Amino acid sequence: MGNLFPTSIAETNAELSIGSTNIALAIGLIFMMYPPLAKVNYGLMGKVLQNKRAVTLSLVINWIIGPILMFFLALTFLGNHPSLMIGVILIGLARCIAMVLVWNDIGGGNKEYGAALVAINSVFQIFTYSILAWLFITVLPPYFGFQGHLIDISMESIAKSVLLYLGVPFLAGFFSRKILVANFGEPWYEEVFLPKISPITLIALLGTIVLMFSLKGKMIIELPMQVLLVALPLAIYFLVMFFTTFFIAKRLGIPFDQNASISFTATGNNFELAIAVAIGVFGLNSQEAFAGVIGPLIEVPVLIALVNVALKLKQQY
Repeated sequence: MGNLFPTSIAETNAELSIGSTNIALAIGLIFMMYPPLAKVNYGLMGKVLQNKRAVTLSLVINWIIGPILMFFLALTFLGNHPSLMIGVILIGLARCIAMVLVWNDIGGGNKEYGAALVAINSVFQIFTYSILAWLFITVLPPYFGFQGHLIDISMESIAKSVLLYLGVPFLAGFFSRKILVANFGEPWYEEVFLPKISPITLIALLGTIVLMFSLKGKMIIELPMQVLLVALPLAIYFLVMFFTTFFIAKRLGIPFDQNASISFTATGNNFELAIAVAIGVFGLNSQEAFAGVIGPLIEVPVLIALVNVALKLKQQY
């Protein structure tokens, strides 16, 4: 079975690349990351930091428990598929900074609290993602018997991708808010500007998914099995992260609205960043990138179900 796109298009796509970085796709991925980072109000971080129990729980769950859980799920379910395994590990390291605001809103979470947690995660990702990706992909797997077929990735190569796909849109988003709010006011920025740029993320993400699936036309028969292989550890991850976080927060006496914000922030992942880094490091046609593309297809239905669960659990408060 041939590619869904003509060979000439695939060849043109390759010619527009510098190393493993496709120029057109890189621009699209940067635009995909820009709206969620432009939405973040970093001035809210101080408010969350006042509740030390809540912020400590959020940081531990997001940056220690989450990556470790996804790492072992990837090794357990995808040990015989190292490329897909790496793609899933990259997903576990990327904390959600976009769709979590949607789940938080409809799931009864505190909007300001959710936005502040997103701000904290955004800052943490910029400074820690490269180190964590190098640690969990290059350093740790050999200790669990996964040697030889894993590519030895330098921290420098990951850092370059993070700088391009997260650093550039972060600076653009940060200065967009700073400059536009100063000139037009907060209400205009929140009510006029952000709604206009919000669709960019979805359009760019859908474009990436279509391109990834199209260029894998020769493997179209094998795709359903690959989807299932990646879907299982991801679904388990979402469920474990949500319920573990929710019941720990409840035990600590954290109010429901803040609990929901912490739980959804811990459960969701930044697939845009995972896809961008996978493409930047491994290439557009890599299975690592393909695993990232599968992620949103699994997350959306699972998180919709968890939103309904959260609303039912609210009655127990």
